[in-house]
Amino acid sequence: MPLKTISIGNDHAGTDYKLAIKNHLEAMGYTVFNHGTDHDQSVDYPDFGHPVATDVESGKAFRGIVLCGSGNGINMTVNKHAGIRAALCWTREIVVLSRQHNDANILSIPARFTALPQVLEMVDAFLNTPFEGGRHQNRVDKISCS
Repeated sequence: MPLKTISIGNDHAGTDYKLAIKNHLEAMGYTVFNHGTDHDQSVDYPDFGHPVATDVESGKAFRGIVLCGSGNGINMTVNKHAGIRAALCWTREIVVLSRQHNDANILSIPARFTALPQVLEMVDAFLNTPFEGGRHQNRVDKISCS
């Protein structure tokens, strides 16, 4: 799995944040697969979430980041994929817990309910917080229905 590859997707509500996140990641040396829209005209978030989930499922990307207005729709979309543990987060603290306790592999961001500096802190926490394993591993193993 390429540890410096991130897949990102967004609908029209997340375009500005997606572009800022993409630039932030590239400045840190990450390769970014951009599956999101690059404009603010209305689009359907599943069209941009499924490719991100597929990249993470297949190992083409180390982790994924998705954005839509509330974060809910795109989060529900990517969580339909086997092996995906997407976490809807709106603070850095929730991101840290989603990594430590749930081994989240996709971060879902509610673009209309977060500020850009906060989002960049969340992205950094998502990429730099390890999964604790231990007692949490048993719980994570029970998440999948397959």
